[in-house]
Amino acid sequence: MILKRYFSTTGLLFGIFFFALSMTPSLLPRTDLFQGLISGLSLSAGYAIGVLVIWFWNYFQLPKLKEKSQTIVQLIVAIAGLFTSIFFLWKASDWQNSLHVLMEMEEVASVQPIIVGVVTILVFLITVLLARLFRWTYRLLTRKLQRFVPRRVSYIVGLIASFFLFWSIIDGVLFSFILRTADTTYEQIDSLIEPEVEKPLDSMKAGSAESFLRWEDMGRKGRSFLFGVTTTDELEAFTTTPVKEPIRVYVGMHAADSFEKRAVLALEELKRINAFDRKILVIITPTGTGWVDPSSIAPLEHLHHGDVASVAAQYSYLPSPLSLLAEDEYGADMARALFQEVYGYWTQLPENERPKLYLHGLSLGALNSDRSYDLYDIIDDPFHGVFWVGPPFRKDTWRTITNRRNPDSPAWLPSFRNGSVVRFANQHGGLQTGDAPWGSFRIAYLQYASDPITFFEPRSSTRMPEWMSEPRGPDVSEYFRWVPFVTMFQLSVDMISGTEPKGYGHEYAAKHYFDSWLALTEPKGWSDEELERLRKYFSEEFYN
Repeated sequence: MILKRYFSTTGLLFGIFFFALSMTPSLLPRTDLFQGLISGLSLSAGYAIGVLVIWFWNYFQLPKLKEKSQTIVQLIVAIAGLFTSIFFLWKASDWQNSLHVLMEMEEVASVQPIIVGVVTILVFLITVLLARLFRWTYRLLTRKLQRFVPRRVSYIVGLIASFFLFWSIIDGVLFSFILRTADTTYEQIDSLIEPEVEKPLDSMKAGSAESFLRWEDMGRKGRSFLFGVTTTDELEAFTTTPVKEPIRVYVGMHAADSFEKRAVLALEELKRINAFDRKILVIITPTGTGWVDPSSIAPLEHLHHGDVASVAAQYSYLPSPLSLLAEDEYGADMARALFQEVYGYWTQLPENERPKLYLHGLSLGALNSDRSYDLYDIIDDPFHGVFWVGPPFRKDTWRTITNRRNPDSPAWLPSFRNGSVVRFANQHGGLQTGDAPWGSFRIAYLQYASDPITFFEPRSSTRMPEWMSEPRGPDVSEYFRWVPFVTMFQLSVDMISGTEPKGYGHEYAAKHYFDSWLALTEPKGWSDEELERLRKYFSEEFYN
């Protein structure tokens, strides 16, 4: 009786079925807390659909069941919904464990219904409260407007004004508060100098006393990147070929007050330590926090016996999702400025004396790396290629290539034309083969079918994504089913859950970087036995 008084019975019935369907697996395993978040959003979406159905029913004055018949139908549907929810909640553990087995994780005992239930109810009540606050605002504005404009005009103007008011509060107050708080917090974290990360004493290293770049200005992620450079001892453990210690350069946000100045500092430092004398030069665009995955660059340094120089420039210290909201263009501006400086100098060098030049980026770094150059600016003197990992779904080049892929290839591992320019890889490779030999300019993607950062689709609320069609990716559950709205909530939470192990989802493993760099750059001087030993090292010991 209380529920009927304060809530729509039909809305609750729709919501219960959406709640049950939210228990089905998605791309990644999830904790009880995240399951509750998904279930709460799904319950809210189902409730909204139910309320909307009743509103349209009444609006068009369709016939209604008698009160007694309504009660019977609602009781039957409620019982069916209750048993469906219990069954799906019971099956949830099996579904989650199917993902754990697929990703070689330990199985979970069971889903905790109390945690899931409490979080679900809280999310649902908050959503309903916000919806009713919006409705109250809309009605208030409509009544006020009817004093000055016709009734039907007041409905439209009131609705637009309510949306504008709510968005102004969310964007101008809530988001601003979150971003200001996060900005202050992460700036302090970025400034921390960890005692085990020592300032280099070698004058030919970035961050040393003789460097153009101060150690203190590099930021926490930058210092970690420089300190973790592959040593000659590590290189010599796998080869008898003479080796060099790799060169790494990193420019922090505090190095200069503009991205143009930071790009100039990066170039001057590269020139100072003779980075252009190396065989390979890589321009790395880091993630939002300024992080460069050590698993991504170390395999390349090993494969080319240390004859590698890499440079990165920080554009934010916020996590990638927040950086994407707050500093979307700033990351692209920093990447573009660095590319223009390095590429501009590189083109002035004799072709037979300059290093092979590659671009590299992971996640948000891949997005901004893609934005760093214009094809028309480099077509007369192209660099050698790009290696983009876990590209976000917003990445223009990736989306265009995927949409225009060869029709016999799946969306999660496309083949593009004859493979002479663009190739895709996953856990099982893919860059080694193509219908035509790989050309001098190469675009390589590494992506897992279970990566929600790559395969999230806003339109998944109303239509099934192509990558869910058969055949599916090797790391996507056979039990994953498309459900309107629910699938979008599941994928949204997958993007922030971060519960997957290396080699799945958005956690890229060193062994897959290794195979990709091997195929992309084709290093010489390695026997099959040496390569297999090195691959085993990256598979079993290195950063895993």
